[in-house]
Amino acid sequence: MNTTLLAFAIVVAVGCAFALGWTLARRWRPARRHLAMTSPGDPKQWPFSAAVEVGETVYLAGHLGVVPPGGGTPDPPEVEAEKVLQSMRDTLQRLGMGLDDLVFVQVFCPDVSHFGPFDQAYRRAFGHPMPARAFIGSGPLLFGARFEVQGIAVRR
Repeated sequence: MNTTLLAFAIVVAVGCAFALGWTLARRWRPARRHLAMTSPGDPKQWPFSAAVEVGETVYLAGHLGVVPPGGGTPDPPEVEAEKVLQSMRDTLQRLGMGLDDLVFVQVFCPDVSHFGPFDQAYRRAFGHPMPARAFIGSGPLLFGARFEVQGIAVRR
């Protein structure tokens, strides 16, 4: 066989394989499962999901530690932090997962002086190794909450 013809056949074969792979990759999408928000209040009033599972990854919406149904924050801040983390734990359990499946946690807090109380509750809730975390000073949160926590978990 001619070297030029062989090179042309290889280029065509590689091009066809790439085109087929590209087509399949664009058509394949992992299934999504949306988990309804259950608290505070009626889930029908919230325009978001508590969590969305895409493939092996779960994206948790911001969770609050407020007391349903009308909101309101428990005192002291450590108790609110524990309630936030319990809310996340409950959401993950509905998906057959736990806090140890979290790989990233993002905390919003309007008053960063509450870092210490949150950190104490966080350390009690998580074993080692802990997920990556960001603690961000924010503006006011809904219902006067001190903490809003969102996260990303990966199924093992």
